[in-house]
Amino acid sequence: MPFITHIKTFAALGSGVIGSGWVARALAHGLDVIAWDPAPGAEQALRQRVANAWPALEKQGLAAGAAQHRLSFVSSIEECVRDADFIQESAPERLDLKLDLHAKISAAAKPDAIIASSTSGLLPSEFYESSSHPERCVVGHPFNPVYLLPLVEIVGGQRTAPEAIEAAKGIYTELGMRPLHVRKEVPGFIADRLLEALWREALHLVNDGVATTGEIDDAIRFGAGLRWSFMGTFLTYTLAGGDAGMRHFMQQFGPALKLPWTYLPAPELTERLIDEVVDGTAAQVGERSIAELERYRDDTLLAVLEAIGTSKARHGMTFSE
Repeated sequence: MPFITHIKTFAALGSGVIGSGWVARALAHGLDVIAWDPAPGAEQALRQRVANAWPALEKQGLAAGAAQHRLSFVSSIEECVRDADFIQESAPERLDLKLDLHAKISAAAKPDAIIASSTSGLLPSEFYESSSHPERCVVGHPFNPVYLLPLVEIVGGQRTAPEAIEAAKGIYTELGMRPLHVRKEVPGFIADRLLEALWREALHLVNDGVATTGEIDDAIRFGAGLRWSFMGTFLTYTLAGGDAGMRHFMQQFGPALKLPWTYLPAPELTERLIDEVVDGTAAQVGERSIAELERYRDDTLLAVLEAIGTSKARHGMTFSE
């Protein structure tokens, strides 16, 4: 069965931080969006999140016809997905919840509409088990803020058709994203596995009194984080090997991997550690509200994205390279 590849109506189930990010991105690309969330006050919270994101999206550039009023909020799953060309679920990370939700979504959706989940670690073969037409079901895992960051990890289940993966790639590309096909169902996929390793080590550094949360963030944002924004780890280390490249780097620095620098297992989340992390991040936040920090983050991300795009163009590269 051919799948819908050019969409006009985007369905969003779940309207928290991730779900609202999808809604904002879809609206900014000129789509009609239908949203559903059973939580009390969900519609008002969603519209507020979209409004908070809109100035950044305006700076980035809106598609023709893009408007916040093209968002409709409905009271049932069936009404949300019935006429949708593409469906993105962003519900809490509970297998039982997603199993039930996707059974209902897939029963009500058009059979040629791709159904995607924003899950950050659950495996699609498990929570799509009871779905109708599971060949069109994928994971589409984004990164916060979804409306600005382009990466989306696409993961298929055991019964996902290759054509569905390709259709999802095309749809996400039309939404201004950089799809990354994760070829195997592995817990945490790619990006979150890397982030979890860094997060565990950061917690150990706080727990052992080596550094505060602010100092650890400084170590990232004034160091490797700047390189990661445009070059990543492997290419960075290739340059660290000089003209001899990665082989020389591996030979010179590879033995250090055997040194006991890292813990790998996570530290126990004692009340003391939790308090230290909470107090440290509270000091970093200071008097700023979360909304103010989100606007700061968005403005800075836009500046970084623009700088990367300009630099790549100057060197004959496309943004997705």
